[in-house]
Amino acid sequence: MARERIWIIGWDFNPWIKLAPGSDCPTLGSFLRNLVEECSTLDIRILIWALGPLYSGKTLKVFRDHEWADHPRIFLNFDSRHPLRASHHQKIVCVDDAVAFVGGIDLTAGRWDSSSHRPNWHRREKPSGENYAPVHDVQAMVSGAAAGAISEIAATRWRAATGKSVAAGKMEKPLPWPQRLKPDLFDCDVAIARTRPAGFRWPGRHEAASLALDALAAARRHLYIETQYLASFKVAEQLSRCLRKPDGPEILIILTKRSHGIFEQFVMAHNRNRLIRRLRRADVHNRLRVMYPTTESADGSRTEILVHSKVIIVDDTFLRIGSSNLNNRSEGLDTECDIAFEAGNDQQRAAIVGLRNRLLAEHMQSDADTVAREISRSGSMLAAADKLNTRARKLSCLLVNVKSGKTTPLLGTEMFDPPAPYQPLRRVRRWLRACASRLFGSVQ
Repeated sequence: MARERIWIIGWDFNPWIKLAPGSDCPTLGSFLRNLVEECSTLDIRILIWALGPLYSGKTLKVFRDHEWADHPRIFLNFDSRHPLRASHHQKIVCVDDAVAFVGGIDLTAGRWDSSSHRPNWHRREKPSGENYAPVHDVQAMVSGAAAGAISEIAATRWRAATGKSVAAGKMEKPLPWPQRLKPDLFDCDVAIARTRPAGFRWPGRHEAASLALDALAAARRHLYIETQYLASFKVAEQLSRCLRKPDGPEILIILTKRSHGIFEQFVMAHNRNRLIRRLRRADVHNRLRVMYPTTESADGSRTEILVHSKVIIVDDTFLRIGSSNLNNRSEGLDTECDIAFEAGNDQQRAAIVGLRNRLLAEHMQSDADTVAREISRSGSMLAAADKLNTRARKLSCLLVNVKSGKTTPLLGTEMFDPPAPYQPLRRVRRWLRACASRLFGSVQ
């Protein structure tokens, strides 16, 4: 049980969801209120992107009026200190600096599902009573020094958003790892990669994008990717290089097909199709699949499973889980947090491959052992997927006209999916330097 501090940092937050939908458990807000009332040393700090509730159909007023947050040791703040068009996109929960969760899941409505992804399931219900479609997401849980580092990131984000520092925890921290949950990796090094847009008083951080590109370049046999958005042409160029190599890796990309809203339809979906067209033209050795998961209803109709996860798995050596999509804004505009693991021994390599096989099995209504046996038999991740992809829950190819159409970014991409903050003064300085250079030669 938490004794000192809980950090909840997210794009959105909904205190009316239940952590176990369909049960008699309290809402998240009531649950957090009970925790602070039962433990006099505990405080809870919740930081939400200021526009997140508006995007999800709530207003800020409902948070202020709700009694669950009316407690002196529950601190609820809204993060508005971002450049124009930027968002806070980290998804972090940290307990007592000892256990942390990082990945694609916000504690908000419409995120919960089971790995069965049943169609039309009554348990997938928002607090409003509205049902939502199946959703696939991935979150990592870490303990020890890695959790302490994640807590420092939460404290740093809190200070940047509120201007207030929070003292580090002082209690001796036991290992509150749930006994029913078996860890996949032990005693391993964990890397933390961040994205932070540049500001007037601080430099930008582009660790997440650099890590992703380095990981893709390192692939030798199998490259497994899950992403909500595929719209980064830097990523496309690196994947194209992999595909052109005679001895390059097989690449399986699992993503979301449908687009919501004008923004996603206009930019993300069009750039995704252009990017896929570029990749398929580069796939001269037939080593690429770009697919989206679906499940079959009783009437035979198919329902898409929303992919909200952000995962990269390279061979049996590297795993990245986080909040960063493979789009431009995740590379330098939004605030992101990813964690990565690099295998250092056979047990860790087996754990990384095991996760990849579990994810593949989930998408094809199979099991990890069957996937592993088929990959071992055929020597190919794609051949195994082709053979096992026959059930009600399966992967469907995302079809794009390869022979005709553009492969360059859509006009207006820099406005709707910008890779960096809009800084007019910096652009003016560059323009003045260019003018001076043409008039007077090189200017330092």
